[in-house]
Amino acid sequence: MDWSLRTRAIAAGRPTEPGEPLNTPIVPTSTYVAGGGFTYARESGTPTWEALEEAVGALEGGRATAFASGIGAIAAAFDLFPIGARVAVPTFSYSGTRGLLEHAVKQGRFTVRQLDPEDVAAWEAAADEVDVLWVESPTNPMLHLIDFAQLTGRHAKVVVDNTFATPLAQRPLEQGADVVVHSATKLIGGHSDLLLGLTVARDETLAQELRDNRTRTGATPGALEAWLALRGLRTMPVRLAEQSKTAALLAERLSRHEAVTRVRYPGQGMMIAFELADAAAADRFCAALELIVHATSLGGVESLVERRGMYALEAHVPQGLIRFSVGLEDPEDLWRDLSRALG
Repeated sequence: MDWSLRTRAIAAGRPTEPGEPLNTPIVPTSTYVAGGGFTYARESGTPTWEALEEAVGALEGGRATAFASGIGAIAAAFDLFPIGARVAVPTFSYSGTRGLLEHAVKQGRFTVRQLDPEDVAAWEAAADEVDVLWVESPTNPMLHLIDFAQLTGRHAKVVVDNTFATPLAQRPLEQGADVVVHSATKLIGGHSDLLLGLTVARDETLAQELRDNRTRTGATPGALEAWLALRGLRTMPVRLAEQSKTAALLAERLSRHEAVTRVRYPGQGMMIAFELADAAAADRFCAALELIVHATSLGGVESLVERRGMYALEAHVPQGLIRFSVGLEDPEDLWRDLSRALG
């Protein structure tokens, strides 16, 4: 059946044979008795990984592969491309991605072009000139939107980091992208208790290359982590719906607060970026919060804030910018904490 995405998040990857457990169990093993479908976990996987991959693949509309972390998935996607590949990436994007590319440039492996996320003409030109377009939409941490559907089907391969949007908001493979990556540590897991990454490929050839990369590098997820990510995925639609409602409410209120100079909110999702006067004001704000946690990462049930300009690879973002991951707390409690700290 062509189930809705919300239903797929619940049903995909679930055992169906009579007598099987309702939920795929944790299978904590490295090796298997010879003669079956599994041999050694690094090479053939585990039932727990397979269930997670089936579920995420059903949501994204492709073939998923699980990795030990989000950055592991990103590194594997870059390994799809040969030495000398020309890569375009948003100027404002995940620092881990740009750190990998910076290292690749030092090694002479890639040449990299950084593009303003809002420069549509530059992205359209790059689609015909480079080999890889690495897209985030919304971007991390500035929440720019990039219309990648206009960039597919041209010379460049298109890889989309879909961590912020999730397949509930956009399905890049349907719009012509070649590979999607996720940090499942974030919204898919949803509880800030695991490290795991995923790639999802549009065709089997790319999917097999990604699986082969995982086998070669050993960037395999743990059985517990895969199980936790699958359990988190089951509730992602309802979590994200509630977080998005709260985020829209808080973004509107923040835009009217005298201490806030700018609010960036793409109109959906649970991420807000807002700017205070300078780094000192942002640091005072983070220190004054009582309910919202000052910590890195995002996508969990708890609300988190961070001044991203404090990191070397993000020193070019506005120094007063706060990245705000909206959780599942009562919206009025969150607003009381925000308004008091802003005051």
